[in-house]
Amino acid sequence: MILRFGYVSTALSLWEASPSRTLTFTNWKKQDEDTRLEKLHHLTEQNLKATIRMLHYNIAHGIDVYRMSSSLVPLATHPEVRWDYLTSFKYLFEEIGVLVKKYNLRVSFHPNQFTLFTSSRDHVTDNAIIDMTYHYQMLEAMGLEKRATINIHVGGAYGNKQEALARFNTNFVKLDEIIRMQTTLENDDKTYTAEETLQVCEEQRIPFVFDYHHHWVNPGDQAFEDLLPRIFATWEANGKPPKFHLSSPKSEKLKRAHADYVDIEFATVFIKALKDYGKSADIMIEAKAKDKAALNLVEEVAKLRGFKRINGGAIEI
Repeated sequence: MILRFGYVSTALSLWEASPSRTLTFTNWKKQDEDTRLEKLHHLTEQNLKATIRMLHYNIAHGIDVYRMSSSLVPLATHPEVRWDYLTSFKYLFEEIGVLVKKYNLRVSFHPNQFTLFTSSRDHVTDNAIIDMTYHYQMLEAMGLEKRATINIHVGGAYGNKQEALARFNTNFVKLDEIIRMQTTLENDDKTYTAEETLQVCEEQRIPFVFDYHHHWVNPGDQAFEDLLPRIFATWEANGKPPKFHLSSPKSEKLKRAHADYVDIEFATVFIKALKDYGKSADIMIEAKAKDKAALNLVEEVAKLRGFKRINGGAIEI
């Protein structure tokens, strides 16, 4: 079996490579029409070119798993701003897609915490649909709409978890089916446990992304090892290995915050459970040190008995 490790958004090893340069609506509003568009074009071009740089970096270092920034296009979903970035940057989106497909990389998006389907307020659901559509349209422009995923959380409980879950099931189906098919759900560190999130995924027939750190903070009643067969089963229709998230607590007091690197002792319990289960998986490292943390963890895991590093970001067991 193979475990592949990846990282989120920005390769810190590269100089000036942020793919999330942005422009606030307040600053946008201060500009004249020509300057507004010029700034949006400049920042979007920088973000897309930075993404291409990081894909080349990943290829060179054997990192096959990568989460792209949700902020590639500043103000893309703002109701007063929306502009045609897809036509303007068609060539850059296509270049990203070509690299991903040529080197068989696994990429994804993770919209922010405000993209949720549990609210009783219609405008929150409407905005979630707009945001999910934005992400899907970028994947379409890349030619990756059938192979990349968009990961979200279930959302808030609003004082009644069962009612909120019922609203999720009602609101989520308002999203276009082709976008729902590329959506994954992740357990969170405060509200919805792995078991609860997994139940939603099974009902909606979408893959479940298990976050070990979140489960450690918010475990519910079931050990994650017992959930692995069901977790893997949610990915069968997708045709790809399950994806997991891994980070470790920043400190004893800041248990929910992510540390700069992943503590090997904290991670070993999770990684050995995957080893015992015996099937390949991809692991997204959510540590603050990004690519450095992912490569460092692979190096440390490779020192464990029975684990062999086969490239920069992958371990064979």
